[in-house]
Amino acid sequence: MKQHTVPVLIVGGGLTGLSAAVFLAQYGVRATLVERHPDTSTHPKARAINPRTMELYRAVGMEERVRAGRSPISGNTDLVHVETLAGEERVRMPHASPQDIGRISPTQWTLIDQNQLEPILRERAVDVGADVRFHTRVDAVEEDADGVLVRTTDLATGEETEIRAEYVIAADGSRSPVRDMLSIGAHGRGTITNLVSFFFEADLEEALRGRKIIAAYVNNPGVRGTIIPIDNDRRWVINVSFFPEQGQSAADFTEERCVALVRAAVGDPELPLKIESVDMPAWDISSRVADTFATRRVFVAGDAAHVMPPTGAFGASTGIQDAYNLAWKLALVLSATAGPRLLESYDAERRPVAEETVKQAMLRFAVREGKQFQDVAKELVDETTMTFGYCYPRGAFAVEEGVPGAVIEDPEHPTGRPGARAPHVVLDGRHGPLSSIDLFGGGFTLLADTAAGRWTEAAAAQAQRLGVTLTVRRIGPGEELGDRDGAFRQRYGLPAGGAVLVRPDGFVCWRTTAGRSGGPEQALAQTLAQVLARD
Repeated sequence: MKQHTVPVLIVGGGLTGLSAAVFLAQYGVRATLVERHPDTSTHPKARAINPRTMELYRAVGMEERVRAGRSPISGNTDLVHVETLAGEERVRMPHASPQDIGRISPTQWTLIDQNQLEPILRERAVDVGADVRFHTRVDAVEEDADGVLVRTTDLATGEETEIRAEYVIAADGSRSPVRDMLSIGAHGRGTITNLVSFFFEADLEEALRGRKIIAAYVNNPGVRGTIIPIDNDRRWVINVSFFPEQGQSAADFTEERCVALVRAAVGDPELPLKIESVDMPAWDISSRVADTFATRRVFVAGDAAHVMPPTGAFGASTGIQDAYNLAWKLALVLSATAGPRLLESYDAERRPVAEETVKQAMLRFAVREGKQFQDVAKELVDETTMTFGYCYPRGAFAVEEGVPGAVIEDPEHPTGRPGARAPHVVLDGRHGPLSSIDLFGGGFTLLADTAAGRWTEAAAAQAQRLGVTLTVRRIGPGEELGDRDGAFRQRYGLPAGGAVLVRPDGFVCWRTTAGRSGGPEQALAQTLAQVLARD
């Protein structure tokens, strides 16, 4: 039996796992990735990457490559709930305009199908040094104090391999075998509905009435499902619910029945159409969150950690953000720059966000199932706030006394508090305007007001002492970065001469406050020692 030793083993070659390999490489960690399927996904599945996740791809130089692969429906905007596509709309879900998002981020939504994005990520992961092994099954996972022993089988050759990893990221899907091997439980409603998907060709121009839909959620006595455009012309996919408790099964979806279901969903009993295939496997929409996202050396991420209805397009982006949160922490612990306790912050930070995100997806799904929008509107958080405004109530940052540890804040009016995403501010650089978001990634960043005194010297001293990458950016008149409209201090909640320390993942971990005592070196020393879990 072959044996290998690796710093990080990633189990799962979907969006989360492949992104984790790319993000780890940014910090010099060459991961090994195994995936049981022979190739990347052939089904569109996830179709939208939100702007916060695009900020992460931007940080690793992939924004333009990802955007170049966007789907033919990239200009579509409408999410509609209907009885039939040709009938009246029940609800049109609100969405932010590009101008709205532009006030919060330097990037935008990208509509790209999962079967287009996964190959891009796989190619990038290999290019940056990851060892990517598809058609490889994980048979056993044994964790001890010093690492994790994983036994795998090459499904093409039958060859067995033992991989000794210091840490494992389990991104192996909603039915995660690794999660089950480690007896990590999950809570939530579980399976909500069972579905079959099938592709069809038809001219729906009359039923669409000029609308450019991302999805149409259909609910009538004949069919409950979702119509989704593939090529924005004649090719579509429909996801249709069936109910095993009523004796129904995927085997019931004959070509004749599929034709009838499409016609019922569109609202045209004579609609000419062609069914492409009826042999797609059944799947389910579920709602659950893992009871913990971490053991000592194994971390669950993506659908292995949280699974939710697709309403809201939260699932893929939430998983990719899990990986980004974890990558810099693993890199610092592997290099002994940080203590192992830093990794405890992954569960503390990401699980509360997952709980709220699943809740929001469920509220949207309730409308798809027939609930009135006004019945859920009070609890509904808009998509822009969910995208940018989630905060960590506790974790690897210096909590400010008297500041509520809310999971959500308004990104249009950010607090700049520790545990929140560092706000976007347009600054004047030497070569033109740039976003503060583009200053983060690769290490810690200290943004200092022009009147901030000895921050540069203090940061250099602490970076050398602790062995961390810490870059100082001074903002103000006569500095390398100009604050064109005075927004920097206001959006970060800083007093004159203040400074803010931002983590590698773009979240605030400390800032000066009006009542701060002690000098710059003391402040940075205390904060970095806490964040890095340096006992």
